[in-house]
Amino acid sequence: MRARKIIANLFIYLILIVMSIIWLLPIVWLILQSFSGEPGYNSIYRLVPLTFSFDNYKALFSTVGFNHLFSGNAPTGSISYSDYYAVWFFNTLVVSLVTSLVSTILVLCTSYAFSRLRFKARQPMMKFILVLGMFPGFLSMIILYQILALVGLKQSLFGLILCYVGGAGMGYFISKGFFDTISRSIDEAAMIDGASRFQIFYMIIMPLAKPIIVYTILTAFMGPWGDYILSSYILGDAMQHYTVSVGLYKMIAQQQDMALYWKQFAAGSVLVAVPISILFIIMQKFYVSGVTGGAVKG
Repeated sequence: MRARKIIANLFIYLILIVMSIIWLLPIVWLILQSFSGEPGYNSIYRLVPLTFSFDNYKALFSTVGFNHLFSGNAPTGSISYSDYYAVWFFNTLVVSLVTSLVSTILVLCTSYAFSRLRFKARQPMMKFILVLGMFPGFLSMIILYQILALVGLKQSLFGLILCYVGGAGMGYFISKGFFDTISRSIDEAAMIDGASRFQIFYMIIMPLAKPIIVYTILTAFMGPWGDYILSSYILGDAMQHYTVSVGLYKMIAQQQDMALYWKQFAAGSVLVAVPISILFIIMQKFYVSGVTGGAVKG
């Protein structure tokens, strides 16, 4: 039995090692490409470049894009996509932070209402939201663009934020499940002491719901941070308003652009992954407990 267990463990570890290599190899390759000092994209066929340099990262933090953005003047002459990377990063950070804040408030309020309050429309509303969430979001992109065009918000970051937060309340399921695990007797005791619903929610439930708050913030932040489809459709050709995902795609959309910007693209892709990776490492404990806690009840 001991020999069988050792053989089984070796087989499992071998599979995990192979899977880890397959998963990590593209990431390692991209990081090495970002430090490549070779011109063009000839080094894509080699795992380890012949020369290394920090020039690819330095090229991304140019002030040219910010000068055009804050001056309000259109760029003149030849446009370098790498000059606008810092602007794109700033745009993405603003959109993600605002969306994360507003979406978290909407999700938590919606979850608390469905978990604690009892009203006639509660079950029909929950079923309607569940059915509505089964439709792919991209089906509404054409309508969203037309509405934003009517109110003068197309190709703007504010309009993009409105699209992200508009249906945030529909993602209440996991948060509601977490609130259901908190005893209702706490609410009843607080109400006997004279606390209002808002006081119960803000001063009692929220301190107990730290894991689900962190989970909601992270998921709301990740959506806009890595989204391409909606942002590219809403922002159109307004390069100064691009998010990072749209800007990076434009860098290598054409063959001549790929030959010119490939190394900057690799460096930009690495930089995009850094903030979200740090957040996950720091908040991993709360993230996992939020997911498991929200999965206890529906």
